Amino acid sequence: MLTHVSQKDLPEMVDVGGKEVTHRSAVAEGWVALPAELAELFRDGELKTKKGPVFQTAIIAGTMAVKKTNELIPFCHQVPIDDCKFTLSLEPDHRVHIICSVSALYRTGVEMEALTGVSVAALTVYDMCKAVSQRMTIEGVRLVSKHGGKSDYERT
Repeated sequence: MLTHVSQKDLPEMVDVGGKEVTHRSAVAEGWVALPAELAELFRDGELKTKKGPVFQTAIIAGTMAVKKTNELIPFCHQVPIDDCKFTLSLEPDHRVHIICSVSALYRTGVEMEALTGVSVAALTVYDMCKAVSQRMTIEGVRLVSKHGGKSDYERT
């Protein structure tokens, strides 16, 4: 059953007013596949461009996106984020692996915040590197885990 559709088939926000406030957390991940010539520029673990250091800028952009998820996704509640962490690493297969973990003490989960954070961090990597090559792809953005609320989830 879809939760954002009323009995009259109209879009609506879920009422979380009666839910218990609990600790909620979520982890999402995604990848940016780089062509070999671009991946080679990251050999020291970071690439500094005219726009700034790529990974550090992606972390800032992703964190800003986490905090603004309710402004981007219809019907998302404004969640008071307690913690937001990112890990970016260049894998041997020339893919930048992005992990975002988010937590809050609230009445609804933070899955959308974690997924939004990964997505915007990936877009930032793409934007900062496109002058070298536009042959990048953003891949596999997905929820890894969520805890708190009605049910927990772990990707296996």
